Amino acid sequence: MNRRVVITGMGAITPLGIGLDRNWEKICNGESGIGRITNFDPSPFPSQIAGEVHDFDPLDLINAKFAKRMDTFIQYAVATAMMAVEDSGLKIGGSNADRMGVFIGTTWGGIPVYERGLKTLEEKGYKKVSPFLLPSAIPNLAASQVAIHLKATGPNACSADACAAGAHSIGGAFRIIQRGDADVMIAGGSEALTTPLILGALCNINALSCRNKEPEKASRPFDRDRDGFVLSEGAGLLVLEELNHALSRNARIYAEIGGYGMTSDAYHIVSPHPDGIEAARCMQIALDDAGVHPEDVDYINAHGTSTVYNDRSETLAIKKVFGEHAYKLVISSNKSMIGHLMGAAGGIEAVFTVLTICNRTVPPTINYENPDPDCDLNYVPNVAKKREVRAALSNSFGFGGVNGSILFKKYM
Repeated sequence: MNRRVVITGMGAITPLGIGLDRNWEKICNGESGIGRITNFDPSPFPSQIAGEVHDFDPLDLINAKFAKRMDTFIQYAVATAMMAVEDSGLKIGGSNADRMGVFIGTTWGGIPVYERGLKTLEEKGYKKVSPFLLPSAIPNLAASQVAIHLKATGPNACSADACAAGAHSIGGAFRIIQRGDADVMIAGGSEALTTPLILGALCNINALSCRNKEPEKASRPFDRDRDGFVLSEGAGLLVLEELNHALSRNARIYAEIGGYGMTSDAYHIVSPHPDGIEAARCMQIALDDAGVHPEDVDYINAHGTSTVYNDRSETLAIKKVFGEHAYKLVISSNKSMIGHLMGAAGGIEAVFTVLTICNRTVPPTINYENPDPDCDLNYVPNVAKKREVRAALSNSFGFGGVNGSILFKKYM
């Protein structure tokens, strides 16, 4: 378990745009990607807003024959993986294919395909249901299609651990390389869940913001006036590479993964533990795994969903781990600008965490206007902050009490 793992490539698709440069520029400028839903008529729903991806054409990167047999979450994954591999300069195939793997998380897979299939079944009968329904929609097909397109025959896996799926996929890929089962892993998350079924289900558990008249102000983590999270979509993937493998090909190294932690609240199917006990232990495991002391951490990319219970429990968990140093940390939530990408959240937030280390700039938490007295740390309100970041945590906590934390650090 002594093999060091570094990041050599990244790709991003979010409501802010396509590609690393566009996403980084907009998130540092505090721009919001949240707007009224356009994929369907949202007017019957209490929440009518989401973070939709615009200007994405799968045919820019994917053959039309294959693209039409993929749900959107798979298209996002394949396109983002191709961006990340191009960014890394890797050549996959031939003698090295069996040392290259894929690990991609998603919460539910291709829900839109299932919705259309059910409608066809009810209206036209089973013989009209597409034979491509399952390979277009089941969760592991994002990782499998990426492997097919890249000819990567190494380890291939999918995490479906709710909102921690992206983080657990990166953590799982990290472990695979550490123990020597692969030299390179493409890892992260992909999601496309802005559908009537999912919107209705989340509305009925009162999880979503209903700030429909001001969608750009709806996601407001740690702010006293928050009223729920904003459903979003997209993908974030990283190329993880064993250090000596990266050095042997003179690869550019963005950052290093130092440690990974995962725990379970074992408390409730939706709500986090109010004391943040297991979220705190998750972060501590990541620190211990990396051999990093709490005072060595400069930044936390918070799960920060913009829900009352989640923001408060995460703040409490940070205080448990970091003590007085918690007040010296800078903490921000990307979800204030891109919404909650569910299973892809951990992937794209890992990308932004790595870019924070590289660019010495901490993205802001926008819409932080009226502080919640229970959330009293430095959440980088509204304006990005220049800051040297030696080590950073990226947190992802999901339904069922699943917790994941990844410790990224400056490569030295």
